[in-house]
Amino acid sequence: MKDLLKLFVISMIPVVELRGAIPAGVAMNIPFWLNYIVCVLGNIVLVPILIMFSRQVLNWCAKLPKVGFIFQKIIDIGNKKIEKIGKYELLGVYLFVAIPLPGTGAWTGALVSALLQIKTWKAFIAITLGVMTAGIIMGIISFGLFGIFAA
Repeated sequence: MKDLLKLFVISMIPVVELRGAIPAGVAMNIPFWLNYIVCVLGNIVLVPILIMFSRQVLNWCAKLPKVGFIFQKIIDIGNKKIEKIGKYELLGVYLFVAIPLPGTGAWTGALVSALLQIKTWKAFIAITLGVMTAGIIMGIISFGLFGIFAA
């Protein structure tokens, strides 16, 4: 039980997220499906809060002296992308989160969703599906294709 709690917390950490937690679960000898469920839940538990507050945090940071211009530039880029992306924004967020590369994941997916002004529940669904897909990919990488079914 203690290992599962550790795994849950590891999957909540920005940057590490599920991409680091699943291999950690392998090191702890946790079976794939239990590892997968704990990591997915840990990774998505904060997503609604992140989506709701990241826009406010960005706007607040844009007002900071000396560094605010950097955050304002990020907001401006997001506003320009809203017009270009259109109906593919949810697919884009899903793919962004689903492909386990450095810098992608639930935390940055929530930030992108906030920048694109996607409704919280729609973004949450896209991010959750992305996390689930990334979990399967990381499981295949960490356990091996046959190791998943043996666990």
